[in-house]
Amino acid sequence: QEQFVESGGGLVQPGGSLRLSCVASGFRFSNYHMSWYRQAPGMERELVAAIRTTGSILYYADSVKGRFTISRDNAKNTVYLQMNSVKPEDMSVYYCNQYVVQRAWGQGTQVTVSS
Repeated sequence: QEQFVESGGGLVQPGGSLRLSCVASGFRFSNYHMSWYRQAPGMERELVAAIRTTGSILYYADSVKGRFTISRDNAKNTVYLQMNSVKPEDMSVYYCNQYVVQRAWGQGTQVTVSS
């Protein structure tokens, strides 16, 4: 079945950068639009960014436009999220999943923003 393994999170200072990775398995990765979500404590999971099978951009949340970049490597079954100019409000657990229909969630990767 579909699986997602996120990594790359950690502690980052405001204004800093992080690159998240997600390795997907259990399906033909290149055939699916992919997305990154995040969920902060007590909040609903929200869509952050999405990318088409071809690598063109589907969506960025207004809160991350101009700061985050989603990309993918179909040969590696991997989707990335480059996070620049990180803000305290970006602190969340970040997850990847398919875009159209979400499958079982992975464990996510924690991003902590603190000076």
